[in-house]
This record gives sequence, structure tokens and C-alpha cells, in this order.
Amino acid sequence: MTQEVKEIFGSALASKVRTLGPSMTRSMQRVAEAVAKDPAGCAALTVTGLAELTGTSEATVVRTARLLGYPGYRDLRLALAGLAAQQQSGRSPAITTDIAVDDSLADVVAKLAYDEQQTLADTAAGLDTVQLGAAVAATASARRIDVYGVGASGLVAQDLTQKLLRIGLIAQAHSDPHLAVTNAVQLRSGDVAIAITHSGATGDVIEPLRVAFEHGATTVAITGRPGGAVAQYADHLLTTSTARESELRPAAMSSRTSQLLVVDCLFVGVAQRTYETAAPALAASYEALAHRHRR
Repeated sequence: MTQEVKEIFGSALASKVRTLGPSMTRSMQRVAEAVAKDPAGCAALTVTGLAELTGTSEATVVRTARLLGYPGYRDLRLALAGLAAQQQSGRSPAITTDIAVDDSLADVVAKLAYDEQQTLADTAAGLDTVQLGAAVAATASARRIDVYGVGASGLVAQDLTQKLLRIGLIAQAHSDPHLAVTNAVQLRSGDVAIAITHSGATGDVIEPLRVAFEHGATTVAITGRPGGAVAQYADHLLTTSTARESELRPAAMSSRTSQLLVVDCLFVGVAQRTYETAAPALAASYEALAHRHRR
């Protein structure tokens, strides 16, 4: 990875390039890598100029811009110009998130805090609110909600189900792949199954989602790889930021941050739609536990 790309990794554009790269054609990847490497230079190019620079066609440039979330190349150029101006103004943070074994704890705290902030910003920028709204609507009216996740994603699955339970919904988190499948068999239309997998390729999560999908449940996938295998069984796809990993900060740590943001967005959306029942349920749960906090 080039130094230039590293310097803009905190931007939403760089996050999209990194996340969507595996699902692009080789020619689209060349366009995406060019704009990530040199936003200022590409901002000065016409669609024809960028096509010539990358050895592609004007149609490929436009398709790449749209895949990155821009209506057309003009909008991508404006975004590139803004990013270039930000870099030239010196507002880019000097801190890097690569943690060394001999870093002080103060440096570790600063680097992790910065990386978490960027991961959240990238996830928010890339989250499709139409897909989120559809997932919220399905979850809010679901008869039953099953959530699948293993490892660090399993912790996020538990977090989501605990929140849903507190507003009176019937939800279960499954980390055991056998129990996940046997429960998925019981799902029907009107039920919701949610799979959480950073890689989009975790078999123990994909299998129960597939079973739920085939039995008519509404399926949701929360993943950092929208082109991964899990997507083929997802009615609604919620994409998380693909944050960098390092030796001292594996993907399981960085991915959990973006997953928790998406889970919180999903939960708050559901709570809003079910407020008349959710608010009393939350109040009841607080009251039931209040005596434990007075000790």
C-alpha cells in the first residue's frame, strides 16, 4: 500500500475503495486506486482524462463513481477536490494508527481513539440508510428475531439481542452453529434472521442465514465485505467499515467497533418505530434492576 493511500485512509472515499475493491472489475479497481492515491490530480481530470490515465473507458469511470456512491463523475470530482483541499490545508491529523510494541500507553490510547473515530466515521458515511430502514421495519414487526455471530461478532450479536429484549421483542443470539441451524429451521415469514460477519465468509454464520432465507424469514447481513458469500442470502445488506488491522490490533477488534455502530443504529430505529411499547418496556427493565444499583 502506498504512503499516499495510507494518508487518506480515514476518509469515507478511501474506506469505500477498500471495502468495495474485491467486488470491482480489474478496470474499475484501477480507477478506484487512482482516485485514492492522488485525489488532487484526479480532481483536475475530465472523465476522458481519468479514463486515459487508468487505461479504461469513460463508461468504466462513471460506473466506478456510481459504485463508490456518487451519482456521476462530476460528483466524484467535487468530492476529490474537497479531500485534496483538506489535505493541503494541513488539517490531516499527524497521528498514525500503527501501534508499535514499544509505544507508551499514552500513545496507544491516542492511536486507538483516533482509529476508532475514523472507523465510526467511515461506517456512518458508507451505511445505506434505505437498507437500514428496511431492516428496521422488518425487525420492528418481527414475531421472532434470531441473530448469528461467532467470535467477536458473537459478542456483537449478544449486544443486539440484549437491547431488543429490553424493549419487549423476542430475540435470541446464536454462537453455536448447530443450535443456530436447528433454530433457523423454525423461522417463517414474519420472522427476522440477522447474520454478523466481518469477512462475509464465515460458514457457521452463513449456514443458518441460508436456512432462514429458504424458510421465508427476512434476512439481514451486517458485514464488511458486501461482495462476500453471506450477501447472496441477505434481503438487506448493512455494510461496515473495513478498518486496517495490525499485529497488535487484529481485525476482530477493529471490525467490532463498526459492527456495534450499525447494531446501535438498527436498535434505535426499531425503538423509534415501537416507541409506545418500547418505552414502557425499558422503564420496567430499569425499575426491575434499580435496587441492584443502590447497593
